[in-house]
Amino acid sequence: MVTRDGGIPLTWHAYPGDKPDVTQFPAMIDILAGRHAAICAASGQEPAEMTVVFDAGQNSAANFAQLAGTRLRYVGSVPASDCAGLTGLPASARAVAGEDRFGGLTACDTRRNVYGAERRAILTHSPELHEKQARGLAGTTLAKAGRKLDELAATLARGKTRRPRQKVEAEIGTILHDTWARRVTAWQLAGDTPKDHRLTWHIDPAARAALEEEIFGKHVLITDHDDWPAAEVIAAYRSQSEAESSFRQMKDPRTASFSPMFHWTEHNIRVHAFTCVLALQLAHLMRLKAHRAGLELSVRALLGGLAGIGETVLLYLGDRGRPKAHRMLTDTTPTQDKLAKIFSLSRYAPDGDMGNTPNPPQRHADQRTHNEDQLIQETQARCLRGAVALI
Repeated sequence: MVTRDGGIPLTWHAYPGDKPDVTQFPAMIDILAGRHAAICAASGQEPAEMTVVFDAGQNSAANFAQLAGTRLRYVGSVPASDCAGLTGLPASARAVAGEDRFGGLTACDTRRNVYGAERRAILTHSPELHEKQARGLAGTTLAKAGRKLDELAATLARGKTRRPRQKVEAEIGTILHDTWARRVTAWQLAGDTPKDHRLTWHIDPAARAALEEEIFGKHVLITDHDDWPAAEVIAAYRSQSEAESSFRQMKDPRTASFSPMFHWTEHNIRVHAFTCVLALQLAHLMRLKAHRAGLELSVRALLGGLAGIGETVLLYLGDRGRPKAHRMLTDTTPTQDKLAKIFSLSRYAPDGDMGNTPNPPQRHADQRTHNEDQLIQETQARCLRGAVALI
């Protein structure tokens, strides 16, 4: 569970990875809702309205019935096939929704019977998604199918195959297993005997144009927030990217990585998951603090900038031959300087670095002197051992 403002993790629930998500949905919703209520009670606040955002993979009549029996609201998506005729509406039926937030995205706000009840349904069309899907169809799906069809046609043209017509047609069906590729590809198998079989194929421009007009760039959203503007429903659905971003960051070894995990028991795995989510929560809170201070950084960039602030210890001979130690920070960038100011890193910096650094208390100075003396002794010991080895 994350906030819409920045995707800050609030609570979490781990379940076995060998179970389908759709079967875990009811229990997970109850657990997360209970934990959210507990967090609000511990902070002395009334539980805020919580909206469950999910994709089509969680859809089932039982899950919608579960949501109906709770105080939870929802925003989800359904396959276009579940709303017959909706994607076939002309572009004139859609209007621009949240131009300042979503650019040229358009939407059609209506109602449809979905999973046994009439629900608010919003058909959206994104020009960016439309273009991306068109590129993927031409550059990947059709290109791959076209190469395989050409290879099959070349094999048949040599006249040495013994495959009957049914097997050739079955192979063509396998090549065109993708629904979109099958819809826009026209093919013909000529010849009555295996040696006479010849395959010709082409992309039907009219079929491809109809496919793009009907499907590309479109999503169907459903919600029980009948009072929300369409732009708010769209924003809520897109907010699930915040949770997905958290999952990606937990797989990133440079942020709050979940791996490696040297645990095998369920209890230890849950504890490990808790520490990882807690680390991610702290990282997002730091990113939020930097944002409020006018510094826009991702979690990875923020942690990388902080990690680049280092302290160097310089050892040099003093007046009486005894080595002296001088501590100083490594060179920092303007962004790192801002981060140091935001998080008050001057408290931990050597004297004189990071701007106006207050003089540390005497006990800190004594501890620093002790540490310097210990470092000098260790350095001298290593040098002596090296000299003995050389002798």
